[in-house]
Formats: sequence, C-alpha cells, structure tokens
Amino acid sequence: MKPFRMLDIDLTQGTSKIQDVSDLFAEFLGGTGVATKLLLETPATVDPYAPEAPVFFAIGPFSSVFPVSTKTIALFKSPLNGNLGESHAGGRMALAMYGSGFHIIKITGKLPELGYLVINEDKITIRRATALKGISALATERIIREREDASNKRTIIRIGPAGERLSPMACATVDGSRHFGRLGLGGVMGSKNLKAIVISGGKYWSVENKPKYNVFYKKLYDVMVKSEMMKKYHDLGTPMNVLPLNQINGLPTRNFSQGYFESAHQISGETLAEKHLTQQTACAHCPVGCIHMATIRERFETPDHHYKTFKVSYDHELIFAWGSNLSIQNAEEVLRLLLQVEKQGWDAISMGVTLAWACEAFQRGILNAKISDNLIFNFGNAPAMEKALKRIAQGHNEFYRDLEKGADWCARKYGGLEFAVAFGKNEAAGYATGLYAFLGYATGVRHSHLDSAGYSIDQKTISKPKPDEELLQDLYKESLWRMIPCSLVICLFARNVYTKELILEGLDALNIGGWTGDRLTDLSQKIHAMKYQYKLKCGFRWEDLTFPSRLTQLTTSSGQVTTERFQKGIQGFRALVEADLKKYQLSI
Repeated sequence: MKPFRMLDIDLTQGTSKIQDVSDLFAEFLGGTGVATKLLLETPATVDPYAPEAPVFFAIGPFSSVFPVSTKTIALFKSPLNGNLGESHAGGRMALAMYGSGFHIIKITGKLPELGYLVINEDKITIRRATALKGISALATERIIREREDASNKRTIIRIGPAGERLSPMACATVDGSRHFGRLGLGGVMGSKNLKAIVISGGKYWSVENKPKYNVFYKKLYDVMVKSEMMKKYHDLGTPMNVLPLNQINGLPTRNFSQGYFESAHQISGETLAEKHLTQQTACAHCPVGCIHMATIRERFETPDHHYKTFKVSYDHELIFAWGSNLSIQNAEEVLRLLLQVEKQGWDAISMGVTLAWACEAFQRGILNAKISDNLIFNFGNAPAMEKALKRIAQGHNEFYRDLEKGADWCARKYGGLEFAVAFGKNEAAGYATGLYAFLGYATGVRHSHLDSAGYSIDQKTISKPKPDEELLQDLYKESLWRMIPCSLVICLFARNVYTKELILEGLDALNIGGWTGDRLTDLSQKIHAMKYQYKLKCGFRWEDLTFPSRLTQLTTSSGQVTTERFQKGIQGFRALVEADLKKYQLSI
C-alpha cells in the first residue's frame, strides 16, 4: 500500500509539512489508535483554547475502501471536561481525506483573524472569513460551497456562532447534517479563529490484489445489506429506539425523573417517518442510509405568508434531548428547536440536557425570574425553550451566557448538582436502562454511550440476570474492543458485522500483514490504556465520577440503582484500567 501520511498545519505561522506516519499505522492500525499516540506526545497541561493545543483528524486503512467505514475521528483536549476530547463524524469527510492523500491532519496555532482552510491534495490555502463572523453553521456551508471549486469530492467542516463564542459545548458540523458533536471541538476551532475546513482530492489508492479484494468486498457487502439491523437503520433510523425504550421504562423523561414518556408515540420514529420524513441519505460509501431528514418551514419576519424551508436531521438522541427529556410532545416543535441548535452549532445532547436541568431548577426555586429576566423555564413549553435559545445566542445576560457552559458548570454555580445529569462533565445520552448505562457514561474514555454500550448490557439483564462482576467484565471488554473498529475506522453501527474474523480477512485483502486475533485484542487493550493515561495526565480523577442522586430515585429498565452499587462498579473498572496501565508501563 502507499505510505500513510500526516499533514501538519501551523495556523500561526501559516505553514504546513507532510510526514510519513506508516510506522505508526503499522503499530496502531490508524484512526483513534494513531491519533491517541500522537496526542500523548503533546503537553497534557496545555489549555484547550491555547494556540498550541492540537486537533487531530484521523481515518484508517478501511476508510473509504470498505462499506460503512465512513467515520472520521477527531481528538483534542476538551474544553468541557478538561481532558480527552474525542468525537466521531460521518458525511464525506473520510472520503475527502482519503482522496487528499492524508490519513491524519494535525492543526495547531491560531489565525490572526477569522478564516478557513482549504486542503486540496498537497495544496494548502488559508482564506479570510471575516464576512462569515456570526453566520450560522448552515449558511456557512452554503457560502463556502458556492465559493470553492467542486471538481473533486469535497467535505466542509465548519462551526457556528457558538464556536466563535468559545462555548465548551460547541460542535463542528460536517457536510449537510453530520457532527463532531461532543466535548467542544467547535469551541477549540473557534479559539483558533478557524471557521471552516474544506478538504478535497483525487489521490485514491490502487488495490494491489484486486481478485482477493473483490471477493472479500462482495462477501462483506452481502453480509452488510442482509443484516436485519441495517435494514432497521435504513427504515426508521435510530428513532426506532424511542418506543421500545419507552415500553421498558428506559426513555429519559423530564430531566431523568422517570423512564416513561406518556406522549412518546407523538415523537417516535414511526410518527416522524409518517408525517415529517422527507429524505434518507447516507455517508459516503455506506449502503445503509441511516440519516433521516425532516422538512420544516420558517416564516419570515413579515405579515405575509412567505417562508424559508429547511431540512433538519433527527435521530434518537435528539428526540430524547429535545422531546421526552424536556417533556415536549409535538414533533414539529422538537424539529424547530433542533433547527435553532443546528444554526448556532451546539451539541444537541449537551444543550438539551442543560435546559432540562434549568427547568427543574426553576421548579425547585433554585432559579427565578430575576435571574432569567422574566422568562420562566417549564417542562413542555417549547416556545419558552426557543426564546431561551435565542437569548443564549445573544448572550442576553450572565445566566444565558452560563447555560452554554453545560449542566455541570451551571449546577456548581447556581445549585442543583444532584439533578444535573452529567458524567465526567459530559451530559448524559438518551438511555435510562440501568446501572451499566450509567457506568458506561462515567467510565467511557469520552464519557459517551458509544464507548461501551452499557445500555445494551442493561437490556440483556432484564431477561437473563448475571452477577455484577461478570457484567462489569462485559462492559470493560466491550470498551476495549471498540478501539479496533475506531482505529480502522468503522462506523459503530456496523460493529456486529465487522467481526474479528472479517476484520482480519479485510486486512489480508489489503495486504496489511502481521495481524492476528490475539494481536488485535492486545492492541485494543493498549489503546484504551493510552487514552486513560492521557486523561490522568490532564488531571482526570476517579474520585470525581460521582453519581447524581436524582438517578437513585429513578426506576430504570432494570430497576433501582444505588450510589453504593455505582461506586463499586467505578472501583472495579478503575482496578482494571490501572492493571492495564501497569501492564503496558504507561506512567502518569
């Protein structure tokens, strides 16, 4: 295969250099493995918003070569939690990086004024973007798309006004509707005066052994398209989870005060598909098409019947965060709120969970109308939530500026920490299934439900209970193994299709030799430990992983969860991590 290359860009100096990193790919596969190794070589004490704080974008050897290997990994120091920032996005970015000839893009420094990067193969250009200051993430994409050459396959990564304000929950939007959503990449880009990145190229690798590759590709493709789960992802997408979770008391509702939403059917995947779905799209080189888009109209500020039409993407996490958890039962109202979030460029989960905290804080008298300038936060009041979002965007007063810093930050300032549902300062995702969902949020290297899928373990225990010791091992093993698909880089929706055996066969089809099942297992363990090494160097402390007492009052899918049981799980997971750190001699 051709060399794996890294493009290293210094925005302050306006320079770039290209480095052969094939040796790192030979050792760490690619994607999150290689990016973690590179991140560990940078100072952990750096401020996330300092010019020298790096951002790494990474793809892997399977990217754009095999179906559903569609994600790009972003690694950076998070302004939200102060340690490892990791987010994954689909769209066309992996294909564009592959075509540009770079598997790693590293960005440091700061532009003297707002601008954007254009990477067209080995040609790197910095353009001014002062005219885009304050422009929405949606409009930014349209403007840049019209300005830049479209002769090659191209991706556009950009931030909205939230990123320019250095919000620690600001995301970076990719192409039409994909996001580096969690942990504040948008704020980091904003701190670098980097409004957008455009990547394109046509440097596609030639396959060395085409007969072997073609046989494997067809086998993989057939397995993929015949997968029952993939069919479901295409039909309803992840919103297919709304009603099943609600039926087992696992759909977070009214700031995680209960697991059942009485109006779940009105915001379900089925209802959205029947009444609002307008388009199903896919990331580049994906046959599934899980991206679901709804169309809504927004009226101009005139007395006449003049409208703008927008497409808004939706999925389970967005429906939970802006529907059940805020007790909003009208699907169109949920979509309108999501449009405001999309324009500003916030992480939809973090902002939705933060506003749910604010609603409860008003109910309890911790917040009042004086603080909010006479806007009352109530569950179920979509117009009030929309007005709140506009005030946050305007920086209306100190309270609204605080809200885009997250639930944990606000609760520590105003009170109500016991019902601020965040783990590692990252707001929780849309599963109230039990202990292992919560342990997954807490112990995941990026405090994400996608780190170990603890919610799936909870659901399995409903019918087949197992001792906590065995379940904790299941959680840990899953958290380790996911380092491999995230290094190749495979979309985690296809994790059950890309078995260890198929992965080894795929590496062989690309003539990437030397890999065995045991070596993959060992590498997954090492990468996971390296991520914790970085977190600990940044100041991460196990003792800070507390359990919001609100969740002890919640009846989950698998019953009540006590603080004692949660803390026992944390200690068990910690012991496993510390054993791995010792095994690989990863000092803190």
